[in-house]
Amino acid sequence: MGLIMKPGLGKRLIRAVALSLALGAPLVAKAESITVFAAASLKTVLDQVSDEYAAHSGHKVRFSFAGSSALARQIQLGAPADIFVSANPGWMNALEDGDLIAPDTRVDLVGNRLVVIAPKGAVEPLDLDDAGAFSKRLSEGPLAMALLQAVPAGIYGKEALETLGIWPDVADKVAQTDNVRAALALVSIGEASLGIVYATDVQADPDVAIVADVPAATHAPIIYPAAIIAGRESEEAANFLNYLQSPEAQAVFAAHGFLLVGG
Repeated sequence: MGLIMKPGLGKRLIRAVALSLALGAPLVAKAESITVFAAASLKTVLDQVSDEYAAHSGHKVRFSFAGSSALARQIQLGAPADIFVSANPGWMNALEDGDLIAPDTRVDLVGNRLVVIAPKGAVEPLDLDDAGAFSKRLSEGPLAMALLQAVPAGIYGKEALETLGIWPDVADKVAQTDNVRAALALVSIGEASLGIVYATDVQADPDVAIVADVPAATHAPIIYPAAIIAGRESEEAANFLNYLQSPEAQAVFAAHGFLLVGG
């Protein structure tokens, strides 16, 4: 059965096609997009980086932000991520050991540091050399930390407190959260007296303040590796991963307080 057009529709369609060809534009334009699974601590900076990337390339990036452990497990179960950015090498190693990242795509993206925070109204500096002082500050509320056995910020934080000799005094006063931004929120709303988060997280919330810097020597280096997921290799995934390493993107990371790898 032939196609029946309304009177005049055929001529209008022909004119539209002719105009499209004359302008050099395709009849159907579809912006490519990729999905990036990224550590929760990267949300603020990656939102900005992706906006600038979209303005530059015309391609959109979708994100799923959560604790690195949760994201890695989702990828292991087949979640459709194109790129994974972890807050520590351990979860990227787990995917690499399972042949779940594309060969030769893994890069160390940026670094970070840990700080102890308190609600904005309780900004008295905290002496980390005095275990008793730390415990005393927790008399009215817990210490907010990301999951100690799974989420990188929690793993780094516990290691630091153990190295400083503080852990035995505070272990029973820890309120664990699914990710570092949730720990930040507990302190922000006054439900926790102190929290251990990344220095970059503090920029995302005006209602918290840094009361102590955690010495870098007390824990393993904080590195964010990124890689393309095996079977999800595409030109657009490669382009965005390359953009994350570009001077333009790295400048945004630095402006948000991230440490540039090797610098």
